[in-house]
Amino acid sequence: MPFGWAGNILYIDLTKGKIRKETIPKDMFTKFLGGRGVNAKILWDMMKPGIDSLSPDNVLIFGAGALTGTNAPSSGRMTVTFKSPATNLYAKSTAGGHWGAELKFAGYDNIVIIGASTKPVYLWIDDKHVEIKDAGKIWGKNVRETDKMIKEELGDEEIKIACIGPAGENMVKFAAVMNSVYNAAARCGGGAVMGSKKLKAIAVRGTGTIEVADPETFDKLAIDARKSLAKDSGAQGLYLYGTAGFVPGVNEQYAFPSYNFRAGQIDGAYYISGQYQVEGGYLKRRHGCFSCTISCHRFTSIDSGPYAGAYAGGPEYETTGALGAGCGHTDLETIIKANELCNIYGLDTISTGAVIQWAMECYEKGIITEKDTDGLILEWGNSDAILGLINKIAFREGFGNILAEGTKKASEIIGKDSWKFAVQAKGLEQSRVETRAAKGYALAFAVNPRGPDHLHTEVIAEFGLTPEAIALIEKITGDKKYARPDIIEKRAEIVRWHEDCYAVTDSLGFCAFATTLAYAVNPDNMAKMFTAATGIKMTEEEIMNTGRRIVTLERCFNVREGASRKDDVLPYRLMNEPAPAGPVKGMMNSPQELNKMLDEYYSLHEWDTESGWPTAEVLEKLKLKEVAMELEQLGRLPSKERRKK
Repeated sequence: MPFGWAGNILYIDLTKGKIRKETIPKDMFTKFLGGRGVNAKILWDMMKPGIDSLSPDNVLIFGAGALTGTNAPSSGRMTVTFKSPATNLYAKSTAGGHWGAELKFAGYDNIVIIGASTKPVYLWIDDKHVEIKDAGKIWGKNVRETDKMIKEELGDEEIKIACIGPAGENMVKFAAVMNSVYNAAARCGGGAVMGSKKLKAIAVRGTGTIEVADPETFDKLAIDARKSLAKDSGAQGLYLYGTAGFVPGVNEQYAFPSYNFRAGQIDGAYYISGQYQVEGGYLKRRHGCFSCTISCHRFTSIDSGPYAGAYAGGPEYETTGALGAGCGHTDLETIIKANELCNIYGLDTISTGAVIQWAMECYEKGIITEKDTDGLILEWGNSDAILGLINKIAFREGFGNILAEGTKKASEIIGKDSWKFAVQAKGLEQSRVETRAAKGYALAFAVNPRGPDHLHTEVIAEFGLTPEAIALIEKITGDKKYARPDIIEKRAEIVRWHEDCYAVTDSLGFCAFATTLAYAVNPDNMAKMFTAATGIKMTEEEIMNTGRRIVTLERCFNVREGASRKDDVLPYRLMNEPAPAGPVKGMMNSPQELNKMLDEYYSLHEWDTESGWPTAEVLEKLKLKEVAMELEQLGRLPSKERRKK
């Protein structure tokens, strides 16, 4: 067994019902680290371009981080990688909880699933024993029921389970993979891919351990990082109020997307904040993922009233924005109930809220009526309509069948210029960041291979909200004056640094809250922990270069699918309608502004500025020569003549 990693990949062929285990080559670890990086390499190697994302040919990969299962702080995350049914492009989605560590303890770093079963099944991994089991009795059950029934069947309450709910079974394009009930690999429709394969769940029990090469050094590094994390300004706020603690400040700055991004502020925002979760008695406890010292997760419940008994993990900032302010209301109890429904059905709360907002605006504009909505009155803030649509989406009932396709496809079906306020790009609904006022986020969202969201490149440092954030911007750009979000200068440098760091974060299994929101876990100590854990020497520069290799490979996956610079855009509304009020009034992600940042970003990456494609030279420099050869055969490498310009 190698140090740090479990050292094995499980390959599951659901069509043939076959299982095999392979040892991971050491050079794959060195070049791609683990988790997200190894997943990306496997996806590139095994996928053919142009396949239907919901066909048996899609490859679904689960990967635990290289340091997951150790005592490195906040290192318990896992990554799910696939071709997205929402975008038809590369997708990676991550989740916390304890499933990733359990997979490592069972002796595996990655699971690769191909083919599709003819009947519902689930995968049971019990250390060396791996079995494809019948899931007929649990097909159709929600996430909580599934978790409970599998644990009862296998006779162990401590088993860790990743599963889908009805939304995944019905192949809703933004169905989530739910990890141990409350954690979600939610974005891009991984749950729909599981559903297409008739794979209900992956249950894991591991009794092994993870050995590191230099235990004394590793423990010291991990303890030092934990101490630094405890002192970090950002981490302290996350513990107290969770991500929803950002709501009051963001709303005050008119940067809290409301009414489908038509406004940046909503009256009463405090009443859906993390602070009010505490004050109003909704927060019952805080909890953390494996090896986490921040404990940003919330457990909330409702004690009385029409939603009495509802409970859920969160709600997070993104959920309060998507299912609250974005839908035109500030009723926390409606949000908690909506969040509970999304959790038990297995739905991405961001995309669910976004498609409901879009439908509400269609209703307001008279594009759709109650005849189209099965009698639901889609007025802003109508709680019954919000909850009713969530049910319809999960089961693809009536109007919900259209919304289950996501805003891009739904707007194509409904027509009448509704695409102009479908707040999506590449087919993915934008997360709740007002990019018109945050230029680094705007660039990061535009070039994100999976679409416009924050969980690929978290550049919150550009706001300069903490001393740690200001210091980081000064380190990246040479001057702390660039720690402001409303300028485009140095955004390319800021975005690229965060991209590389985030790729390393995901690949090692760290939570981005410890690396790109709080900053106690940084590239230097990540490289040192990696070295002490694995015995493979890695410097800060080398590990960040590995992050760049991963980012570039993900880009190449999309290039192979036919994507180019033309796809690096933001939603129409944000590129054509200025922010309406407050200190951000008049700001916009204009094509001219975005194009200038794109030119700088591509040049910094040494990519071709006309096509946005990586060049043969940079691919060779990043030790991706085989990728360059395949793209050249497809005619998707910039020509030598253009590269000379």
